[in-house]
Amino acid sequence: MALIAIASDKGAPGVTTAALALAAVWPRPVLLAECDPAGGDLVYRFPAAGGGHLDPRRGVLSLAVVARRGMQPRQVWEHTQKLHGGLDVLAGVTNAEQGAGLSLLWGPIGKILAALPQADVIADCGRLGADGPLYDLLAEATTVVLVTKVHVADVIRLRDRAAAFAAAAASRGRRGFGVGVVVVANHKKLRAALGEVQQVLSQVNAPATVLGGIAHDVKGADLLAGEWGGNLDRTLLIKTAREVAQHLLVGLPPIASPAAPRPPAMNPEPVPSSAVPSSAVPPSAVPPSAVPPSAVPPSAVPPSAVPPSAVPLSAVPLSAVPPSAVPPSAVPSGAFSRVLGTRSARHAQGPASPAPPGPGQASWMPDPAADQEPAGPSMGSSRPGGG
Repeated sequence: MALIAIASDKGAPGVTTAALALAAVWPRPVLLAECDPAGGDLVYRFPAAGGGHLDPRRGVLSLAVVARRGMQPRQVWEHTQKLHGGLDVLAGVTNAEQGAGLSLLWGPIGKILAALPQADVIADCGRLGADGPLYDLLAEATTVVLVTKVHVADVIRLRDRAAAFAAAAASRGRRGFGVGVVVVANHKKLRAALGEVQQVLSQVNAPATVLGGIAHDVKGADLLAGEWGGNLDRTLLIKTAREVAQHLLVGLPPIASPAAPRPPAMNPEPVPSSAVPSSAVPPSAVPPSAVPPSAVPPSAVPPSAVPPSAVPLSAVPLSAVPPSAVPPSAVPSGAFSRVLGTRSARHAQGPASPAPPGPGQASWMPDPAADQEPAGPSMGSSRPGGG
């Protein structure tokens, strides 16, 4: 129903961490999609629902093969997998060479994910560079969120990247499409950091709005990864991620009950095969076994039940509804049934229950060291630069 793209510029930490945390607390059905052309990490970090390994051939690669011939958005579910605990994921490419082979397909993939029935999509898009194929996917998103630290160099790069993205989106027909900003900082200084970043962006009229902040919480990230014991729901990482989720939910249309009949008028148009040349995915990049057999029963594909009168996502800007309009109850405190168990027990447990999301306990999160960089001077530091 909505495509939320999470990305960053050079030097900004926590894109994967932020995407995973938001998916863990998201109060609506959600799919976590790895759309980083440099390669994803889920297949290396987390077990599948049955305790085994995720299949790296089933995900963006297999989806791209089918997209060449044209496909319906509901077919995306045939290429997803479940992490232990029940979170639906679309595994990404495993290296930059595979990502380069999909350069002409990121736009069609974005269009398909944006029209996915009965679920929102949170896409981990990694680090952005100059205008390129990945911007085709970003231009299809409902909201683009850039993650940044509060160091001087990071905020300056964020300002420039926001302007570059707005220009790239305008060239693709999305005029006035700005970005949301999520700041990663020490929790004690988080409120001040948000004000400093917003002040810098406002001074130059950058097309960006600060949505909120996520606490730099190493222990919370370790808890999600199963490295520690404790109550994950009480960590600063999850508490602040839930607040950001409240801002992102503002303006999104409701997701109807899966039991409701699917209106024929809402059947999305397939992506025409003429839009994707046969050379977009070289045969060497995708082995014949990349496309898994159609083993997903029809009941596993949630029906689309959004009425034709639903408000278009592009018609609701981030600033249209104040954050106060979303009560705290809109994001339940116990939204961790998608991820279960501790590190010592998660491999021993059986497949996750297919029951609807409810209170539970999370246990997965990427290694925070993978996204962190040496500390540099903050916005309040007397030394410029850093990074």
